[in-house]
Amino acid sequence: MSLPKAAAWLRRRAENVVVLMLLAMFLVFLLQIVSRYVLNWPIGWTHEISVLLWIWLVLFGAAFVVPDTEEMRFDLIYGAVGARTRRIMALITGIVTVVALVTAMPATWDYVSFMRVESTAYLGIPFNWAYAIYVIFAVAMIVRHLWIGFRAIYGKAPKAYDPTKASSGV
Repeated sequence: MSLPKAAAWLRRRAENVVVLMLLAMFLVFLLQIVSRYVLNWPIGWTHEISVLLWIWLVLFGAAFVVPDTEEMRFDLIYGAVGARTRRIMALITGIVTVVALVTAMPATWDYVSFMRVESTAYLGIPFNWAYAIYVIFAVAMIVRHLWIGFRAIYGKAPKAYDPTKASSGV
């Protein structure tokens, strides 16, 4: 299997994981509504699961599902400049992101590791498990922005934003 095919397969599996997290969050949310408003029996663990799934959904999705073209950019400026300037902007953004995340990584790791002493109120899930997704997200962003910087130096310029093309709106 070639590298592009393997990457596409992994992206689809990451999308599957996001869909499963969203489905689980929706089902737990429905259970919470039925339990609270129909049965008049509020249960707290459903809220806890919803919050944890939301955190994981957003960070996992941003790390492994959202493509580079859907990341936030200053489109008015980015679209108005030429290819060379877009390459320079991509390189600067990549460097700043990598430096910031690498610099913050020791403190991030310490905090997530320290949070094993606390756990969630209802299910007793250690907070280091709840926050571990941020470490995964940070590592994925470091790798992604290293790749963006590499492409900016040796590849072609990132595409200019085209408002006439449909996108997810992310």
